Amino acid sequence: QVQLQESGGGSVQSGGSLRLSCAASGLTYSSYCLAWFHQAPGKEREGVATIDNDGRTNYVSSAKGRFTISQDKDKNMLYLQMNSLKPEDTAMYYCGAIAPRYGSTCPWLHFGHWGQGTQVTVSS
Repeated sequence: QVQLQESGGGSVQSGGSLRLSCAASGLTYSSYCLAWFHQAPGKEREGVATIDNDGRTNYVSSAKGRFTISQDKDKNMLYLQMNSLKPEDTAMYYCGAIAPRYGSTCPWLHFGHWGQGTQVTVSS
């Protein structure tokens, strides 16, 4: 069973940086997707970035150029480097997984494993 645990959230000022980490266990499948989502108060959970077992990445437009998703397969870790943070990035951040993956893409709606989240607060 896939288990995910996020860490690294905190409070920063606008323009600052944070690096989120997600420890993944039980990810024994050769084909999978990992992703970062965020959920602001009163809003639905939204995808931020995905990465698959081959290292292919995908970002939503608001994250492009500011955020970088990466993984360390040896350590079973997923990361999200967030730079140039804005107040609108304030949210709970979750890592998610599709495992196993049956297609060649990482559809947002197919993510079914979640961590408990880590809070990111960006002040102006």
